[in-house]
Amino acid sequence: MCLAVPGRIIEIDGQTAKVDFGGITREANVMLIEDASVGEYVLIHAGFAIQRLNAEEAEETLRLFGELARALEEEDERKK
Repeated sequence: MCLAVPGRIIEIDGQTAKVDFGGITREANVMLIEDASVGEYVLIHAGFAIQRLNAEEAEETLRLFGELARALEEEDERKK
């Protein structure tokens, strides 16, 4: 299964951007996004920004990922 994760570009140096994923930052290549800029949300897959997202889409996706993570943690706790 492949997963692309939304993040916000916080810094760009050439074709490499520092991307914030809700407090965790990673570097990603932005060569596939024409005129990528700081503050934009992008979908990251395998270290590459593959698509722009509007802020509402990105924040909703991050919220859903958070809900999923909490549900999985609760299930792990119940199994103990």
